[in-house]
Amino acid sequence: MDKYLSERIKKLSESQTIAMAQRSRALQAEGIDVISLSLGEPDMNVPDLVKEAAKKAVDDNWSHYPPVAGYPELRKAIAEKFKRQNGLTYTPEQILVSTGAKQSLANVILSLVNPGDEVIILAPYWVSYLELVKLAGGKAKFVTAGIETNFKSSAAELEEAINDDTKLIIFSSPSNPTGSFYTKDELAGFAKVIAKHPGVFAISDEIYEHINFIGKHESLAQFPEVYNQTITVNGVSKAYAMTGYRIGYIGAPLWITKACDKMQGQITSGASSIAQRASIEALNMDDAWLNEMRDVFEKRRHLVTELFSNIEGFKTKLPDGAFYLFPEVSALFGHSFNGQEVNDANDLCMYFLNECHVAMVPGEAFGAPNYIRLSYATSETNLKEAARRIKIGVEKLLHH
Repeated sequence: MDKYLSERIKKLSESQTIAMAQRSRALQAEGIDVISLSLGEPDMNVPDLVKEAAKKAVDDNWSHYPPVAGYPELRKAIAEKFKRQNGLTYTPEQILVSTGAKQSLANVILSLVNPGDEVIILAPYWVSYLELVKLAGGKAKFVTAGIETNFKSSAAELEEAINDDTKLIIFSSPSNPTGSFYTKDELAGFAKVIAKHPGVFAISDEIYEHINFIGKHESLAQFPEVYNQTITVNGVSKAYAMTGYRIGYIGAPLWITKACDKMQGQITSGASSIAQRASIEALNMDDAWLNEMRDVFEKRRHLVTELFSNIEGFKTKLPDGAFYLFPEVSALFGHSFNGQEVNDANDLCMYFLNECHVAMVPGEAFGAPNYIRLSYATSETNLKEAARRIKIGVEKLLHH
């Protein structure tokens, strides 16, 4: 029946992170003990204050249509958060609340990109950037960095990539999938380049800002020369373990926010009223929760880097932020075990899932085919057991 589907949906790839999570759940349903390191989701529960705010919102009958752009109190809380934590001045009118940061990204890309426009994506990149650009009819152009430069592109490489067709640049810092973090000086270099091209815009995806192990988070929009060309994307999912609440937001030039409001008004309207009320509480909390969560992840990042760097064929780099390890694994390609051939990272992930019962995501989904992504947003017990299983699986693959 595929012949009846639109070209648009046929060109769209399935999310590899979600696909791996589904496969691991299917094995778990068969009674197999699968350790999933595939989804980027904090394993903590939502702060109690936020839960109480959600319950109160139900009792107080926040059950009617919210404004498309979000409740004024939430937009004000976001504006204050931007000022307090990022030194960015956005009025509440410049902020749009969406059903997750993924919808925020979709709104911006669909509002700015015409068919044929070129969109520069700094790679490795989060899986949905490319698919959203495809959905808008844009042409993706990649500026790719590897483990040897800590997965970071330079201002010179960005400048070389920009041409007359360039409309948008997309990157995340801290990065999903690599955990890399752009410093103030590195972003200043980007700002100088972007400012030379007033018709080029940049999405700065900062959803992992609070899971940062090397110092103060830096935002691209802090540089006055590119403030009017920058869309800052963030949300409450990662910082407050509120992935299921589905609240993301942007701070942007007013005309872009208005365009995104128009787009969202035709697709979903406002985000969940209950989740919005809970998010007000989250954004107004003190930093104790954020610091505690960061400390947990910092301990795990050292553990997971040490565990996996001791596995043959895994080349690792200690991540600066987020909760992912992104090892280079091409040394494991070209081997087979028990009828399972491993010719690339896709095969390797399927081998690890079938043979070791550990779920990871192949790097191809992130524009880096020689790598795999594993999330350490799970317990230390799970991480140690996963590494033990993988080590045995690698020994079988290389030395059976």
